[in-house]
Amino acid sequence: MEPVRTCVGCRSGAPRSSLLRVVAQNSKLVVDHSATLPGRGAWLHPVVGCLDKALQRRAFGRALKVDGMLDTTAIQAALEENRLNGTVNSNE
Repeated sequence: MEPVRTCVGCRSGAPRSSLLRVVAQNSKLVVDHSATLPGRGAWLHPVVGCLDKALQRRAFGRALKVDGMLDTTAIQAALEENRLNGTVNSNE
């Protein structure tokens, strides 16, 4: 049985393998493809709609317990790459 995580965007549960783990490093959100980076992680469906909902709700700051603005450039680039390649993450 695979672990279930909750997407910070749409708040629905999904298998861990179908979500992206995101961590905060130096006020930047970074995609953790291997799910091994240190620190708190937030889970997100690899679709722009969930990213938009998470940003609108300011969910990353709460989930990662980080104050201030977070740079989402790396997340947006990863989602665009996933969309073009048709993949969920590099582990598959």
